[in-house]
Amino acid sequence: MKNKLWSILFHLGMLLVAVITVFPFWWMLCASLMPSGEASDFPPRFFPETFTAEHYINLFSRLNLGRYFLNSLLLALGVTLFSLLVNSMAGFAFAKFRFRGRTPLFAGLISAMIIPGQVTMLPVFLLLNKMGLLNSYFGVILPTMASIFGIFLIRQYLQGVPDSLIEAARIDGAGEWLIYWKIILPLAKPVLVTLALFTFMGSWNDFLWPLIVLTREDLYTLPVALSSLLGEHVQDVELMMAGSVVTVVPVLVVFLALQKYYLQGIMIGGVKE
Repeated sequence: MKNKLWSILFHLGMLLVAVITVFPFWWMLCASLMPSGEASDFPPRFFPETFTAEHYINLFSRLNLGRYFLNSLLLALGVTLFSLLVNSMAGFAFAKFRFRGRTPLFAGLISAMIIPGQVTMLPVFLLLNKMGLLNSYFGVILPTMASIFGIFLIRQYLQGVPDSLIEAARIDGAGEWLIYWKIILPLAKPVLVTLALFTFMGSWNDFLWPLIVLTREDLYTLPVALSSLLGEHVQDVELMMAGSVVTVVPVLVVFLALQKYYLQGIMIGGVKE
């Protein structure tokens, strides 16, 4: 009886946490469908009396949010594809190649994870400026091509691939590139999908780095464009909530569609030596 009571209390607690977590998203969606000014009423309304799509129409017709949406999509896809390519090659090298200094180099990479990304933004920005890559999507993509987390994730996964499989391919005359394309990438599909999900979500939601590199308005991503709208339409709560919904929904759909790979990626953490 006592265990059953604790079980009921536990599930009620989890339900309460879920409601608290989901409530801001629910209010954001409802506010975006309210007529102008209704979201600022007191006491606050948690459900629109009259549904309207005027704020979404304004976003895409008057404020050109469709352009920013395509910018974010293009940038997120570019970052994801380049990240998968570079991180998979580096992870393969650390997992299956034997070269001098491999262990100290990998340890150094892991140690560098304690350095906040904001610390490296200024030197990277200056390098991009020297290279003439400011106000270009490649300037945003280039520093994100390789990530310590991505290399670590793929390296740990590939530790479980038998060395005998690779040696057999080499005996049959396969080169390293052929082994990479025909053996490693198909076997690493689960971890690659996991990394793609992490990378896409991170790039889609990224605000600070695109804000620093992209100063031309026609290159803005959704988060940067919404921040510029905040100053111009700060009193239009419903319009801002509609913009937030447009920003959140795509990545939420991607996450829900691939959540099993997300959970699998979290569990690929055991060190395989």
